Amino acid sequence: MSSYADLLNVLYEDNHCLALDKPAGWSTTHAEGDEQTLDQLAKAYLKEKYDKPGNVFLGVVHRLDKPVSGCLLFARTSKAAARLSEQFRAGAIEKVYWAVVDREMPNDTGSLEDWLWHDDANHRVIVVPPHTPGAKLARLLYTVRARHGGMTWLELRPHTGRKHQLRVQLASRGFSIHGDAKYGSPHKLGHAIALHAHSLTFLHPTQTHPITLTAPVPRHWRGRFAYLLRGSWE
Repeated sequence: MSSYADLLNVLYEDNHCLALDKPAGWSTTHAEGDEQTLDQLAKAYLKEKYDKPGNVFLGVVHRLDKPVSGCLLFARTSKAAARLSEQFRAGAIEKVYWAVVDREMPNDTGSLEDWLWHDDANHRVIVVPPHTPGAKLARLLYTVRARHGGMTWLELRPHTGRKHQLRVQLASRGFSIHGDAKYGSPHKLGHAIALHAHSLTFLHPTQTHPITLTAPVPRHWRGRFAYLLRGSWE
């Protein structure tokens, strides 16, 4: 290996922030129990690039599920970590996801609202009746970008940040994300599911101007979903 930089696709970097295009199959952080994680690789990259002695600070301000790809934002200072985390908590960060689901959605646009509860015993999230103890309200908007061959390409805009939210809300209505066996898809997509964090817009933590990050769809989508995406790689 010549450099840690060769292993990362950096979308944005300055003294306060580091944003990566996360590959599917990598866990975001060591807290999830894997031996090698993206935050560890990012720390090694920063240590190498800036020749830093000792430990390198890297704040994990949000996460993407292991089989999900796309825009992932880290903080490089404690001040940035606090301010970015507050933006995520307040719902001030605009997140746009792309997904391919296993059926053709009848409506071009819509909104989904559910109460979600984490089933710890089975490591799943399920839809439960409103105001169930321990459940949290989840909301998202969707727009159909294309339909082809019994599948739908969706643009998703979550208004909340619940665990497995997009996967569960779609699957509960019979629209499992392609490759997501945990939530009912009969198909396989390697280490991935067809859910991609396409863009992320946030206020810079010290300069307070908006920054929009964009991650093009993974290469394996371009073969598997060529007719559905019709060349819309960006």
